[in-house]
Amino acid sequence: MMRSALSTVIIGILIFSFITDELYGKGIKVDQLPSIFDDGTYIPERIEWKTWEETSEIIPRGSSFEVVDYETGLYFQVQRRAGSRHADVQPLTKVDTSIMKAIYDGKWSWKRRAIFIRKGTHLIPASMHGMPHGAGALANNFPGHFCIHLPNSTTHRSSKEDPSHQLMIMKASNRLDDYIEHATSDQMANVFMLAVNQEDDSIIQKTIEPATDNELLENLFFIFPDRPFSKVGHKEFHLAEFPVAITVRTGKGLEKRNAMLTVERTSLTGRWYVNLESLSEDD
Repeated sequence: MMRSALSTVIIGILIFSFITDELYGKGIKVDQLPSIFDDGTYIPERIEWKTWEETSEIIPRGSSFEVVDYETGLYFQVQRRAGSRHADVQPLTKVDTSIMKAIYDGKWSWKRRAIFIRKGTHLIPASMHGMPHGAGALANNFPGHFCIHLPNSTTHRSSKEDPSHQLMIMKASNRLDDYIEHATSDQMANVFMLAVNQEDDSIIQKTIEPATDNELLENLFFIFPDRPFSKVGHKEFHLAEFPVAITVRTGKGLEKRNAMLTVERTSLTGRWYVNLESLSEDD
């Protein structure tokens, strides 16, 4: 897709805005930025499911491409600097850094986000985090680089895929709904846990009963299994329980608790749902 004339004008305003922001310390507003949704597009066309190995050839080291945020449609330019197991990239300019930071509500974060890699005619589902780390070489106000993951990519310290990144890749590729519909009890519990830890409410809502109203969900900060879900837990045809440790926000700050994460279904052919009330009960 090509930027419209309006987007070009906005980019010009954005550059001026960035200079002003540098002088006065103000952040760029998300609603000031051009989005791929400006022309009425909701789900980008031409989505291609590609592995890390395939994508690495499309965006070799030193190449530039666009990152498109799945949720907002905001996009910015990056350059791949390094990375053999996933892409280590940097925003190309100071303006690109400002757009990326706006996507993360003005605060750098390790939270994963569903994205697209846009290079030429390619539009590839992927996942990024938003935390500058390590080395950086561009004059872009970004102190380091950030990481982009694809199917089959792993962290540099292991030979394993990052589950949170892989969840966001499914979201970007529109495969998540089908995965959740056919998920096992273990898989459903894991999707819920990952979504909570990434603060992705759109995914959380897919895992719980419709119209669920639970105050705990608003205060749930982090959830972690005591042991791998596939190896523990009380399981029946209609119910499965998994011991977890949760961290919740209270009036006194963060509080850690032990709890039992329960997933249920109404029939043998029905899909699983997370029962939020189970997390309210002390273990």
